[in-house]
Amino acid sequence: MIALADCNNFYASCERVFNPALKNKPVVVLSNNDGCIIARSNESKQLGIKMGEPVFKAREIIEEHGVNVFSTNFALYGDMSKRVMSLLDSLSPEIEIYSIDEAFMNLAGIEKCFELGLHMRDTVGRHTGIPISIGIAKTKTLAKVANHCAKRFSKKGVYILNHKEHISSILKSMPVSKLWGVGSRYARMLRSYGVSNAYEFVSLDEKWVLEKMTIMGLRIQRELKGESCISMDTNPSPKKNICTSRSFGVKVKDFQSLKESISSHAARCAEKLRLEKGCARYVSVVIKTSPFSGSDYYCGYKTSNFDVPTNDTLDIINAAESLLKSIYKEGLDYKKSGVIVGDIIPQNKVQLSLFDMDEKRIKRKDLNRTIDIINQIMGRSTVQIGSQGIAKNWQLKREKLSPCYTTKWDDLLRINC
Repeated sequence: MIALADCNNFYASCERVFNPALKNKPVVVLSNNDGCIIARSNESKQLGIKMGEPVFKAREIIEEHGVNVFSTNFALYGDMSKRVMSLLDSLSPEIEIYSIDEAFMNLAGIEKCFELGLHMRDTVGRHTGIPISIGIAKTKTLAKVANHCAKRFSKKGVYILNHKEHISSILKSMPVSKLWGVGSRYARMLRSYGVSNAYEFVSLDEKWVLEKMTIMGLRIQRELKGESCISMDTNPSPKKNICTSRSFGVKVKDFQSLKESISSHAARCAEKLRLEKGCARYVSVVIKTSPFSGSDYYCGYKTSNFDVPTNDTLDIINAAESLLKSIYKEGLDYKKSGVIVGDIIPQNKVQLSLFDMDEKRIKRKDLNRTIDIINQIMGRSTVQIGSQGIAKNWQLKREKLSPCYTTKWDDLLRINC
């Protein structure tokens, strides 16, 4: 049996953990620069607030019903995710972390799957305060369906699908657009052929599904029939590239602000590379104006290869800054910048160049390791490169940002006894 654990309204739930006054109150979380709504509590959904809706369109509902609004706090959400996944890992034989708030678990050989699901839910709730729902079935796709049912039909938050008749009745009531792996394009195509629910999709001829939806569509169909076609991925493949990019909170014109943003993105890419134990063969830089700026729209992009693959912060920042100089145009209002490092190889398989004479590389390796340790303990960017800037007026607009609580000493809750 396969179990899927999914955190309920994860971003909103993270905000509630350290602010109990938000319990049973409508909560929404906004996207970068506080533009759109990307997470809603159940109370907000009931008010009619839509997912992905620009916040200004929901302003009237928000003000009328006193909806609590928060900017994205990815440092908090990422840390809470690690805590939840660590607990699930300790309670399951095999786990595949699928996303920041979802994990598949292989429960093969376990007789009391439902009881284990209840224990997992209770343990995660007590240790983190995050509510989760767990769906259990024979395949990963059916586990997704079971999780859908756990959120809507189960008071205990755990739902198991293990009988053919039961599965058929659930599939008949489930819109085909809700199936895992069936996107909006395929859903429209299926509806045009008269397929409206998951049961009708399962009843289709397999050759037709393969022709219209490729091998992935066929796998989904067979999984819904109870045949396991999508295996557990407990050892995900190493990343081929890493991208760090952000939209600016204000329009940026001057080169210095762009340079600070590129240096910050490059430093973050280098940190991620070291966490992956990888080195990149190339770095790319991109800067963009707003796509709504009409004829003045500009997208500058350029790539540079390293003589020796690297994860050194200074190497990547220096290369990125040189690329920025070559694509920067004066007089434009820039909206976004980003850095990409790619063609990543394991750091223990780097082939040095015959002409590589950089004796400082070993010392900088120790420096980077020390900086990473300090930043992991004291919080991101506690120690940083000078070119990353101090004020950083170009950063994201996050006017409703909550404290980090678990990742910054200054944000730790204070309890007066």
